[in-house]
Amino acid sequence: MGAKREKIGVGILGFGTVGTGVVKILLSNREEIRRRLGVPLELVRIADLDVDRDRGVSVPSGVLTTSAEALMDDPGVDIVVELMGGIHPAKDFILKALSKGKPVVTANKALLAEHGEELWAAARDRNLDLGFEASVGGGIPILRSIREGLAANRFQSIFGIINGTANYILTKMTEEGRTFDEALVEAQKSGYAEANPSLDVDGHDSAHKLCILVALAFGTPVNVKSVHTEGIAGISTMDIEFARELGYRIKLLAIAKAANGEIESRVHPTMIPEDHLLSTVKGVFNAIYVVGDAVGDTLFYGKGAGMMPTGSAVVGDVIEAARNLIRGAGGRVPPTGYHEDGRRALKIRPMEEIECAYYLRFMVSDTPGVLSQISGALGRNNISISSVLQKTRHAEHSVPVVMMTHRAVERNIRAALNEINRLPEVSEQACLVRVEGEE
Repeated sequence: MGAKREKIGVGILGFGTVGTGVVKILLSNREEIRRRLGVPLELVRIADLDVDRDRGVSVPSGVLTTSAEALMDDPGVDIVVELMGGIHPAKDFILKALSKGKPVVTANKALLAEHGEELWAAARDRNLDLGFEASVGGGIPILRSIREGLAANRFQSIFGIINGTANYILTKMTEEGRTFDEALVEAQKSGYAEANPSLDVDGHDSAHKLCILVALAFGTPVNVKSVHTEGIAGISTMDIEFARELGYRIKLLAIAKAANGEIESRVHPTMIPEDHLLSTVKGVFNAIYVVGDAVGDTLFYGKGAGMMPTGSAVVGDVIEAARNLIRGAGGRVPPTGYHEDGRRALKIRPMEEIECAYYLRFMVSDTPGVLSQISGALGRNNISISSVLQKTRHAEHSVPVVMMTHRAVERNIRAALNEINRLPEVSEQACLVRVEGEE
């Protein structure tokens, strides 16, 4: 048992959207938190370059400062919350706080994806907590569930809808027939997409989060550069409609699978059966489908972003760190859930070795023999066709030909498409969407 504490002081680096949510929760729920913790959780300092802007919340006098150094040096700050975002100086501030013996809570997924190993080691070496629940899935307690609640399992696979912007756009395209560009504009007007949405729609945000999920589920380091990443900009309304006709929905999925001592780690648009639970996840909501050898299939669903849901996850980590401070049990659970000696580097399976089913759409001229040429190229590359859709013919225009394959190797699919795309009868590059969820 640690020394008796009268209160636990909290300092927040960054007073943006999530920081504002954290402050609102700490102030409005202070009595509920005290009842759970046993002592008050006191907001001591907030550091931000802009201390004048109205955030819609009233903070106690003397709490705001423009100096991050003053916050970390304040002896009244027991726990440091980093909500600045970005790599630098956020990384330096986290390391400094840990060096001062202060546990840290962060929501910084990009920082953890790129430098998590260093930060986790720094926390572990000092027996300090480093909480990062808010970095994946907003208010969904997915990381704590993987690290503790499901710790008895060998994880087999994770399928995650973990970017609300992309899911909102695909939902608009599916339910209202919007084009990608139209749905993106609506997302921006509604505040669900940034002016520069590339991090979300190109899949990079999901890739950062997937790195964290893989580290916790499989106990292995993973570099974000090794995560195959594709976005949703290439998905057309035509593909959405064909998917519907075939009994599928298209989602941007972050996928991790354990296979023969290797890990698959990839982000891309994916067709999943319309009766799969992930197909029902709409709008900006997130969902993570986790399969363990003992527990079987589980689904975690909720708001994946936003001031209050993300703030909820941050404060949850703060409370956990505070409990451990009170008990003198810092670092009770390792940051990744694995003992240092239990972590091992697993090979990330190259994308060309991935095996799954595929949706292929070709735009071809209406001439005899085209279908046989496409089928021949697929056959020569050991690809078996499960179904074909060919729409009404128009002599003066290209017509779509859609093929669903049985399970095939990515390398073979790419080789076949290179051959098919060179055919004079093919008017544009083939569209490829991988198919999952039918094992």
